[in-house]
Amino acid sequence: MIVREHYLKKIRDFYDVDLIKIIVGIRRCGKSIILEQIMKEISTKTDNIIYLNFEDDSIITSISDSEKLISYVEQNRKKGKCYIFLDEIQEVKNWNRAVKTLRLHDNSVFITGSNSKILSKEYTDAFSGRYVSFRIRPFVYKEILEYSQELKKEVSVADYLVWGGFPKRFEFEHEAMLTYLKDINESIIVKDLILRFKIKNEELFKRIVNYVLISNARVFSSRSIEGYLKSEHIKGSINTIIKYLGYLEKAYVINRIKLYLPKSKRENWYYFKIYNEDVSFNSLRCFNNRYDISHNLENIVYNELVYMDYSLKVMSKDDDKEIDFIAQKDGKEYYIQVAYTVQDDKTYEREFGAFASIDNSHKKIIITNDELDYSTSTVTHLKLKDFLRMKSLEEV
Repeated sequence: MIVREHYLKKIRDFYDVDLIKIIVGIRRCGKSIILEQIMKEISTKTDNIIYLNFEDDSIITSISDSEKLISYVEQNRKKGKCYIFLDEIQEVKNWNRAVKTLRLHDNSVFITGSNSKILSKEYTDAFSGRYVSFRIRPFVYKEILEYSQELKKEVSVADYLVWGGFPKRFEFEHEAMLTYLKDINESIIVKDLILRFKIKNEELFKRIVNYVLISNARVFSSRSIEGYLKSEHIKGSINTIIKYLGYLEKAYVINRIKLYLPKSKRENWYYFKIYNEDVSFNSLRCFNNRYDISHNLENIVYNELVYMDYSLKVMSKDDDKEIDFIAQKDGKEYYIQVAYTVQDDKTYEREFGAFASIDNSHKKIIITNDELDYSTSTVTHLKLKDFLRMKSLEEV
């Protein structure tokens, strides 16, 4: 497996600090691999290391609560600073009590979790600022290229647009890969959500989930989702919809961006765009190989920009034209449009026209899958294949 230096360099300065290191992200995004890579680096200076994976039934059966966890560590640690790695810690009852205790006794504690309950106000207040958190995500294309070289295989941009970046899926051939991705989907929906949140109306929940995940990179409101349910003769209240969307966010399945209204300089609290953590969630719900490449492409751009550490807004203008992303970092701002192609006149006018009222002091970028260069005097056109290899928009 490749060394995920992008994440390790952010965590490395905290190896010996007594802050709790919380590593979060969706199931199977590579959190355990990050832990292994941290342990490998630390093992060059000490063997005083304890690792427990609570997805292992034999471990969670014997170490099921905070008292048993503390006891286990006390019996197995050596003298001096001990480095403790607790994988999928949310499976342990009252895990936060154990973690708070362990960090006080010359231990450097690293924990991972697949549910954002691990970062809920309930627990972060208890930690009182004595933690740092790091979000891990599925592979972006730069990481895919690196891993594909290790595997001695090729992975095309088209493959990425359809099947996303869950790391282990690249080890399988197509049919096995589909089985693996379906299992991830099922594990998240059932284990992380239906069982954890004790959802009684499973059918309603699954219908909302399917609708949201197959409609990525689109503008939503809770009321528009309610309208969809009514059109399907399904009852579902606004409060229930809001609650279920929250569950999807807690499991890191979706990411919501509120629409920014430039005239009032505020965010619209009712409308938002949803991006899937991995575009495979969309493709798994498509039939007859009719994949939604255009919306997946925008979703991929979102994932890549987040990986580059840009904060993002979606701008909704008074003329009903939308700027897909305002990307901000280090005091610099980029206005970005995304389209699969701008070859036909209507699409070209729509996508480039969205920039018409934007001051030329801002950098304007359009990203498409076209091979031809459609750059103008004020708008830079980036080919998708080139954008996916960039480390920063400063390369534009």
